[in-house]
Amino acid sequence: MTTAPHLVLSMDTGIDDALALAYLVAAGARIDGVSATYGNVLQQQSERNTRMLLDMLGRPDIPVAAGARHPSWAKYFVADAGCARFHGNDGLGDLQAAGAESPAQSPAPATAPGSVEASTGSGIVELTATRIEALARQGHTVSVGGYPVGDPHCTLPAMPGFFAHTGIAAPELPKHPDGDCPPVTEGARMIVDAARQYGHDLTIVATGPLTDVDTALRADPDAVSRARIVFMGGTLTQEGNCYDLVCETNVLQDPQAADRVLRAHADTTMVGLDVTHRCLFGDADVAQWTAAATAGSRRIASLLAGIAGFSIRANRESDPIFAAGMPLHDPLAAAVAIDPGLVSTLDLPMIVETRTGDGSGVRGRTIGNPRGVVDNAPPVHVALGVDGEGFVRRFTDTIRGFLASIG
Repeated sequence: MTTAPHLVLSMDTGIDDALALAYLVAAGARIDGVSATYGNVLQQQSERNTRMLLDMLGRPDIPVAAGARHPSWAKYFVADAGCARFHGNDGLGDLQAAGAESPAQSPAPATAPGSVEASTGSGIVELTATRIEALARQGHTVSVGGYPVGDPHCTLPAMPGFFAHTGIAAPELPKHPDGDCPPVTEGARMIVDAARQYGHDLTIVATGPLTDVDTALRADPDAVSRARIVFMGGTLTQEGNCYDLVCETNVLQDPQAADRVLRAHADTTMVGLDVTHRCLFGDADVAQWTAAATAGSRRIASLLAGIAGFSIRANRESDPIFAAGMPLHDPLAAAVAIDPGLVSTLDLPMIVETRTGDGSGVRGRTIGNPRGVVDNAPPVHVALGVDGEGFVRRFTDTIRGFLASIG
């Protein structure tokens, strides 16, 4: 690639998405738009976070579109307790607590005790535990952080562990034939339009669930498959970061969509836990940003340092392997989008298992396609090698230089 690619981002803007966005802006990447989707938080909160960050980074000109509000397999989406633990209730380490709330950030509506907010195709609804139980019994699908109601891993932020004891049988996940394309969101439309305009010069960067990328591919496969796709998600040689230690969170949110993306005949790179767990960003690195802040960059430096500190602490408390810092999941994927040489890859046809059980595997697992040759399946570039310390230096230095340059 002789020129810098055009980028369209798909983000569920939590902490590491925010850091990835800051890195791309600091690196001068050509960002044509951002689709804000569900995942770490509800889609509506993700969109607010994205707009606020772009404003603080001095790039309010970058368009932000509303992406998917729920996965392809469920009608409702609730962010689970694990998301709040690692990203805060607002996705950005709780901005007021970090002392960096922006006027552009409207306060989230208060919910009644014992209730949570859920995102649907039409907006936000307030659901109590009783109502969620009723929806499940009526056959409606509710995703709680990627898990269907009835799965023992469902944990609501207000009531951790509640679903482990309900005894509700998880409904069978609906099948989506190839020709059954869901409604195209504004975010998916942004991806399609960019693919039609830029073709091979476009890179689609997904740091959240792959729902919008999948929708765009099914809406216009010829155009979108010409673009390069780089997504943060999956794992091939490492434990997962979900409860079962097999799956990775972004893929688990919508395994059906991720499976279709991996099987699409597109130039796709998977940047998963195999490499991101080797890029640990710690307190000493954050201190370099704080030291570099100028009068003009103090506000954004405070925000970036605050959210990074929140994630570093959360990761350190969750597992001793992160004693040195937080893994730079989304920033590494974003960096690979503009510099593929940062990682070494294995080309392998890949699938995502969409069911759990004998003969099915584990829902959300990313694994080589055993029928790859028979199905003439396309290879995926699976990132397996990275200079972790080198990338952490590049990431730290790039954002530090950006902060120092703002007068």
